[in-house]
Amino acid sequence: MLKNDTHVGSPRSRVDGPAKVTGQATYAAEFTAPDLAHAYVVGSGIARGTITAIDATEAEAVPGVIKVFTHENRPGTAWFSYKYQDMVGPPGDPFRPLASDEIQFSDQPVALVVAESFDVARHAASLVRVCYEQQPHETDLSRARHDSYEPPRKRTGIAPPPKPRGDAVKAFGEAPVRVSAEYTIATEHHNPMEPHATTVIWDGGGKITVHDKTQGVQNSQAYVASVFGLSSDDVRVVSPYVGGGFGSGLRPQHQLFLAVMASLALERSVRLELTRQQMFSHVHRPETINVLSLGADRDGKLRSIQHQAVAATSRFEDHQEVVVNWSGLLYPAENVDLRYELAKLDTYSPGDMRAPGAPLGVFALESAMDELAIATGVDPVELRLRNYAERDENDDVPFSSKELRACYRQGAEQFGWSRRNPKPGSMREGRELIGWGMASGVWEANMMKTSARAVLGADGRLAISCATSDIGTGTYTILTQIAADALGLAMEDVTVELGDSSLPTSPVQGGSWTAASAGSAVMAACQTLRETLFKQAAKIDGSPLADAAIDDVAFSDGRIVLRTDAARSVLLADAVGAGGHDKVEAEEAAGPGLIGMMLPKSHASYTHAAVFVEVRIDEDLGVMRVTRVVNAVAAGRILNPKTARSQIIGGVVWGIGMAMHEETLTDHRLGRMMNHSLSEYHVPANADIQDIEVIFVEEHDDKTSPIGVKGLGEIGIVGTAAAIANAVHHATGKRIRSLPITIDKILAG
Repeated sequence: MLKNDTHVGSPRSRVDGPAKVTGQATYAAEFTAPDLAHAYVVGSGIARGTITAIDATEAEAVPGVIKVFTHENRPGTAWFSYKYQDMVGPPGDPFRPLASDEIQFSDQPVALVVAESFDVARHAASLVRVCYEQQPHETDLSRARHDSYEPPRKRTGIAPPPKPRGDAVKAFGEAPVRVSAEYTIATEHHNPMEPHATTVIWDGGGKITVHDKTQGVQNSQAYVASVFGLSSDDVRVVSPYVGGGFGSGLRPQHQLFLAVMASLALERSVRLELTRQQMFSHVHRPETINVLSLGADRDGKLRSIQHQAVAATSRFEDHQEVVVNWSGLLYPAENVDLRYELAKLDTYSPGDMRAPGAPLGVFALESAMDELAIATGVDPVELRLRNYAERDENDDVPFSSKELRACYRQGAEQFGWSRRNPKPGSMREGRELIGWGMASGVWEANMMKTSARAVLGADGRLAISCATSDIGTGTYTILTQIAADALGLAMEDVTVELGDSSLPTSPVQGGSWTAASAGSAVMAACQTLRETLFKQAAKIDGSPLADAAIDDVAFSDGRIVLRTDAARSVLLADAVGAGGHDKVEAEEAAGPGLIGMMLPKSHASYTHAAVFVEVRIDEDLGVMRVTRVVNAVAAGRILNPKTARSQIIGGVVWGIGMAMHEETLTDHRLGRMMNHSLSEYHVPANADIQDIEVIFVEEHDDKTSPIGVKGLGEIGIVGTAAAIANAVHHATGKRIRSLPITIDKILAG
């Protein structure tokens, strides 16, 4: 009898869990070498200007100091800016550490101290003396927005706003009901548990192995080879475990450049690990200002949508995100005008942070929709149903699948939305005001070209390999499940190797595309392996499968089994041996346009969610708690409900942080961040998180990816902050349009 147990779709524990909880998982700053030196960065004390003098004499005199690098003695690297571009970088001139005496942002690296130990390097760094000629700087977006501009060059992979539809200004002016307001979101820093670090192992023959905190080992490899003029064969980047990326590891950060530079110059192994404070010197979510105007009929049907956003960027790059496009996607209207501009600040370039752009734009849109619901007297859920988009009007194509209606229905039912009294301030318990709010969520469901290798040994064990990273999402586990099911093996008989630039090609791990992309590649490789194994099994003398076709057999319990007679089978190990080798190997690629997949833009593919939130606010003190969240998500096929639920919970927690806690504060007089530590940069703690319920709405999608997967990493955060803000209004009657929502804003008149 055939075994019908399947791994995909079952709530399996993480296969990498034991290594992580026992300390066997090795991260970038934990690899070592006999001659390992340690480096420490000296950061600039101003936001803009030039270095007039730098004196490392005292630092170099400290016993154990090997060398101090500055712009005056830095080894030569590539000259042209394009050599510093990476796979996901925006248009502009990428930052070059120690390239000149120019200061472009506060805490910019101005020197690198290399010593025999970390403590010596850190102490010597405090002895480097730097003099500056300071120039006027601007770090305040509220002022810089007046000089905003439409980026002349578009960032690859980031869709610009679509062309206007109709006449949004006129339609807004003629609409019976109008809502118009400004919504702002503060700068946020990623702060993953693992700081950015790079350990470069010098092998003595001119080759280096780089252990980097990265979400794309081949991106880091290409960057290092290009910048330092090396062959890709001379650079291997390895990152088997990542202690949280969230977008901060998509691009090579300056610790990678500096560590490789020092290792090549000194011809020895070097480690550079940034401190928590230094983590604030680079990538972050940009501060963004949204102006959103909705014009509607009295029944809430939208006539006009206008959404303009200004986001901060650096002087040297035009970082871009999809911020306003969601307003033309979620709800249909005949008149739509979406505009997105940048404003230059004297800061490091912003970077992608979980669901880049979407939480910013959707916060504004879903807050405005809540204001429209109040203005029209229509229930917030009903308002969204009356304005339900049946197709993507931005690109005028159908959706590959969309179950957002079911998300609204199931989320509302589970939350108990029907018991909501719509009057603000009407629900309370003791001295606590109770507010219920909701919002929609949406995120792209993409698939990127990815390759994977599958190797089955004579011992019946399967090895899967792909260069993609597991940044904590559970990639090791879901790829193990897919491969085990494909060949009818136990998960214990499958090993997965990831995060090595020498493995089959993969894009960076981000955008929620990894499960669909790497998973489909693994499935394709295993399918080829199945065909080879079947052919070899059928050729065995006296094979019980000799007259069968591949559709007549199943792979189950380590055997190739005839579906109509389970007693007729061939061991996988015997099928391997029948080929005359000790293994069978296959490598395949999957991606848009490959293996029967649709070509880009024939359909629009998105994950959707409906987020319902309860807040409780102390009427006298203004202290707020998020006490309940129900997030109903439609994301195609769910490979592992256990790891999938964790992804959504993580996104919701970050949405709570965005709504209530996270804000990078800058002293604009100095151009310096004031709360660059986890003691002062607030993130949600365990005490801040209460009941979070995740519902996976059934959704079938055969167009987005061959395995029916859409991806879950981002959708959990999108809409959460807006739902919280809407709940705050319901509790207090106060509309707070700037994030984070803090006690002072709640208590303000």
